[in-house]
Amino acid sequence: MPTSEADYCRDRVRQLDRDHYLSALYAPEEKRAQLFALYAFNAEVAEVTERVKDPMPGEIRLQWWREVLTGGSYGAEGSPIAAPLLAAIVENKVPRSAFDTYLDARIGDLYADPFENRTDLEAYCGATASTIIQVAALMLDGDAARTITDAAGHGGCARAIAGLVRLIPLHRRRGKCTVPRDLLAAAGLTPEQFLTNEDPAAVASAVGMMIALAQEHLKRFEAAAVGTPASLRSAFLPVAMTAAYLEKLRPDAPFDQAPPVSELRRQWIMMRRASRGW
Repeated sequence: MPTSEADYCRDRVRQLDRDHYLSALYAPEEKRAQLFALYAFNAEVAEVTERVKDPMPGEIRLQWWREVLTGGSYGAEGSPIAAPLLAAIVENKVPRSAFDTYLDARIGDLYADPFENRTDLEAYCGATASTIIQVAALMLDGDAARTITDAAGHGGCARAIAGLVRLIPLHRRRGKCTVPRDLLAAAGLTPEQFLTNEDPAAVASAVGMMIALAQEHLKRFEAAAVGTPASLRSAFLPVAMTAAYLEKLRPDAPFDQAPPVSELRRQWIMMRRASRGW
């Protein structure tokens, strides 16, 4: 890809998504530009859904991406990410349907409606975080990527659920509750009661269930990821950070920003997993 586009994608990922930035550095040099294009796309979509106040402009932008990536009427002009991502999709024979599924799920981020149940939450995580892992694996090693479906599914769920808990303070300011209704009901809460922290003990219980769900998926990921081909390790390195993030979360203080993981620890975790695998 042109140097300016490659530099732009790399810099956007470095600025917006440190985990994916570091993980791509462990990929073969000839694969990094493609991964940076994928991760820059993911970061841009996340930025759109987190920053827009009115859902309509967000839906328009996501529809633009759908048209570009699934072969609609638009060209790739208008984004330095689109052309290199399209080239990577074509070169690696990535199914365009993966991006349809991903963007459908991301539209839900624009609205305040909670997930109805755990199943809906897991479906969302699979369509978003797991899809990014699977596409990255296809870019790294298309043949080996067929063997990691379970690991990608559970790894994406673990990482995404942990991320949603970390984002509770931001989502609360937007009036959005991402704890599924069935978990809220088990704690004796409605979405509105959760957001107003009407019953702190019940809120802590609901958040604790989210953390436990992330831990459950992380455990299943670690079992499924044993023996993952070394050629695919880079795609899974962001999942390796999940345990460190979960350690920082406090169910009794979900509306406070969780402390960050230090850069030194982040790099150590990724280096260890990149060299040893799971």
